Amino acid sequence: MPGRFITFEGIDGSGKSTQLAMLAGKLRVQGFDVLTTKEPGGTALGKRLRAAFLETEEAVAPLAELLLFAADRAQHVNFLVKPALSEGKIVISDRYADATFAYQGAGRGFSEETVNRVIELATGNLKPDLTLFFDLPVETALERTVNRSENGEKKNRMDKESADFYTRVREAYLKISSKEPARFCVVNASGSTEEVHARVIEIMGKFLNRG
Repeated sequence: MPGRFITFEGIDGSGKSTQLAMLAGKLRVQGFDVLTTKEPGGTALGKRLRAAFLETEEAVAPLAELLLFAADRAQHVNFLVKPALSEGKIVISDRYADATFAYQGAGRGFSEETVNRVIELATGNLKPDLTLFFDLPVETALERTVNRSENGEKKNRMDKESADFYTRVREAYLKISSKEPARFCVVNASGSTEEVHARVIEIMGKFLNRG
């Protein structure tokens, strides 16, 4: 079976990382060879880039942010994602190129032309077979990030962004869904973890049965 490339997207606090782990576990039980990864940080170099970018107290220029994510993605695609796909694995990544379109494009204000060119260079035009966007009202997502911090989870630079920033990011993701409905599925991320997981399993069943 050829490899399948699936990406999970969502604003911070949407619950996508939890859902990714749950789906990967379910697929492995069913006998699928699954590799889970994330951006930034899927490779050894990526982990260092993630620490340098997300955990720094230093101000980061928007262009530096854009290019750092591109550098991480180029390494990720060439040394992890493509080799795994060539081995027939299902690769599930916590964020990919759509995040750059949403966060650095809509969030930071870079033009679509600039963002798309950077994405093309970093990915070599590798696109996901399926993308799940976990959609949640911005206010709810921000409440979840606050609760995570209060529970002792480590904060990063992106946790400090405003509601206006995340509104622009969410709208950009929804714009992608209207342009690429065959690839990009919007998942209602409201409700319990189990309820959202059931929605994910339904989408995945249809996707895998497509051949």
